Amino acid sequence: MVRLQAGALACEIAPHLGGCIAGLWLDGVPVLHAAPAAQLVSARQAGCYPLVPFSNRIGEATLLWQGTQHPLVRNNGAEPHAIHGVGWQRPWEVLECEGPFAMLAYEHPADPAWPFAFDCSQTLRLKGNTLELTLSLTNQASGPAPAGLGWHPHFVKRERSHIAFRAAGRWEMGEDKLPTVHRPALGLDSDCAFLDVDHCFDGWSGAVELRDELLRTRISSSLERLVVFTHGAREYVAIEPVSHVNNAVNLVAGGADAAKVGLIVLQPGETLSAWMNIDVEHAQ
Repeated sequence: MVRLQAGALACEIAPHLGGCIAGLWLDGVPVLHAAPAAQLVSARQAGCYPLVPFSNRIGEATLLWQGTQHPLVRNNGAEPHAIHGVGWQRPWEVLECEGPFAMLAYEHPADPAWPFAFDCSQTLRLKGNTLELTLSLTNQASGPAPAGLGWHPHFVKRERSHIAFRAAGRWEMGEDKLPTVHRPALGLDSDCAFLDVDHCFDGWSGAVELRDELLRTRISSSLERLVVFTHGAREYVAIEPVSHVNNAVNLVAGGADAAKVGLIVLQPGETLSAWMNIDVEHAQ
């Protein structure tokens, strides 16, 4: 584990487990929901992990790109889709780590899980009561490639957890967990205890407030879409800033507008970057 500390804020990182954040605490109070560090065997059990080179699902683990079908790896048990990219299942290298700052990197050669080579860097910095995160992905393939970024933080859902943010619309999900239709939506302003949601919101304002009896947390990002997932049986709320709609590349192959679903195409050597901040304070 790599541990960062700045005043009352502490963060532990597990580079070998997908560059994930094992935990984030303010004066010992957990901000993120995670398994104990000694029990972590996957980034999916961690407090947060990076999403590269795509977020959420690619339907039936088949990438439709420039008229060619690319079979991908079904990387989440029995689920039929490819999910959350490849970075969360690969070890990252620590390039720098000192005090409140760390920089990690992952280099991806083309393989069955993702047929386009890329490299990616992730920085984490504690500053005051804020965790500042950045992600950058550079296309190292010989031709244009689809690219996406995001984060998958799991926030602790306490008894009086309440989430609020503004958006313009959301994508409804089918039983196969893939987006179906887009509908107007104003975001959420709801208690989390009985909230049942698994949607990608667009036209997001770029900020979310999550508050409960112990903490007040603000999540902000340069990204324009937000996936929110929780239900009554979950002890966490997943609040995921992302660059594109779930299954975006295949939606575009089926005729959807690339700009509407956030599909980004990088030419060889081009880079996509994003940031996310988690600001946390004790409840008043």
